[in-house]
Order: sequence, then structure tokens, then C-alpha cells
Amino acid sequence: MTDLQTLHDAPNTMVMGVLNITADSFSDGGLWLDPAKAAQHGRDMMAAGADIIDIGAESTRPGAKRVSETDELTRITGAVETLLPAGATLSIDTTRASVAAAALERGAQIINDVSGGTLDAELPHVVADYDCLYIVQHWRGWLAGSKGATPDQDTSVYEHGVLADVRDELMHQVDGVLAAGVKPERIIIDPGLGFSKPGIEHNLPLLAGLETFRATGYPVLIGQSRKRFISAMLTAGGVADADMADRDNVTAGLSALCAEHGAWAVRVHDVAKSRAAVIAGNAWRRYQQA
Repeated sequence: MTDLQTLHDAPNTMVMGVLNITADSFSDGGLWLDPAKAAQHGRDMMAAGADIIDIGAESTRPGAKRVSETDELTRITGAVETLLPAGATLSIDTTRASVAAAALERGAQIINDVSGGTLDAELPHVVADYDCLYIVQHWRGWLAGSKGATPDQDTSVYEHGVLADVRDELMHQVDGVLAAGVKPERIIIDPGLGFSKPGIEHNLPLLAGLETFRATGYPVLIGQSRKRFISAMLTAGGVADADMADRDNVTAGLSALCAEHGAWAVRVHDVAKSRAAVIAGNAWRRYQQA
């Protein structure tokens, strides 16, 4: 098992592979609902170079409906019990304290909370009790704003600019997590690309301002993979009818830039493409520092 502090303080950007055991995730919903297929996909991502497998059993796409606690528990614990013996370092994408506790009890090492400790007040306490790593993500509300034509349209006004507001709000979330007893050396932050941030103008400033988040002293996870702002970028650049392969190409390009600028990890669907990109970005950063 990977030492938690070594994982937290990783000197090179890592690749986190996305394992969505869901029916309705926006890009791969339904593909890995079968437990055997989910386990094989996890092993395939490990073979492709994923340093961490992030297992989620509930979609957070705009308009998604919550799955039952029982279904989420069954999907998550089954995947954990299958992939841990294969040597996986596992992150659990959940906002429920009960699911986090069950996964950590079985040996998961990281909790990835897209609500940043705001949806289930008990979740940070579970993290503190198990002394695992905790990814605190910025998001202004559980699927808030998804009823209109533009997802998250009523949560995406940033009075002082998106970079400054997201940093300040994220640090407020971190304060709450620390108050619950989570150690600072266990926290990783995520600016939450695409969450309450529907457009190019909401997301690129956060990527370009990666150093602003790194300056907080916390490692930074970037989850840019296949997000709708990537499709918007391609359309604006003259690429008509961009498909998932096109999005994965852009995702890989952004992964290289994130590695060059010191991200802790990138969370991606196509591990092989981003693994190669991260290797290049890490090498670039080493030569810049030499």
C-alpha cells in the first residue's frame, strides 16, 4: 500500500483514472455498471499507467438524479474489494459519509468529495477518523442551476473574478474541513472545473491560474477530462462535431500543461493519452527547475 504522506507529497504530477460505475455519467454512463467490466476497466487503466483509480458510483452531470445509498455502497465496495488485491491505489468519489467509511474500512486511501465537505457534514469527520487523504473540491451547490438551458447558470456569477472567488470559497471549505479534524497534511484541493462553471471563461482562468491554487500550500488536483468547456473550445476553434476522441486529445494537451505547472494529479478518462502527456510535462518542469 502506498504511504499516504508520500502520495500527498508526490514530486511529479500523477494520473488519476476515472472509473464511473454509473448509468448516466455524461461520457461513459452504463459502460462499467457490470462488476466484472468495472474491475477489468480498472485493471486496464492501471496497466495503461494510472497511479490512482478514482471510483464513483453517482453521476454529477447537470440534471443527474441521485442514486440510492444502498446502490452506491454496493457498487463502490464491490470495486474496492476487486481492485485492492490488484495493487491499486484507490480514491473514492463520494459525498456520503457512509460510503466513504465503508470504502476506507476495506482499504481505500483517498476520499474525493466534489462537495468539498458541504453536502454531508459527517464526511470530513469520517476522513479525520480514518486519517486518509481528502480531496476538497469547489462547487457552489449540488446540481444547482441545472434546470435552465445553461447548466449551473445561476451559480456561475463570480463577483470578484472566477479565479479570486473560487480560491477564496475553496479556502473557506478547507477551513471547515480543518475544523472537523482533518489534518492539513492530508488535504488536496480541486478548483472544480465544470462545477458551477459552464463556460470557457469560467474554466480557463482556473487552469491559467494554477499557481494561485498551488500558492495555498496544498497539492492541486485538476479534473479537466472531457468537460463541456473543452468541446466549446474546439467549436470556437473551428472543429465541427467534436467527438470524445477530440476531447481526449485536448484533455491530454491540458494534462501536459498541468504537469509542467506542478499539478498534483490530473483526473482523466483516457489514461494512456494523458500518461504520455504527463511524462512530457513532468520532464519539462524538471528542466525548467534545473
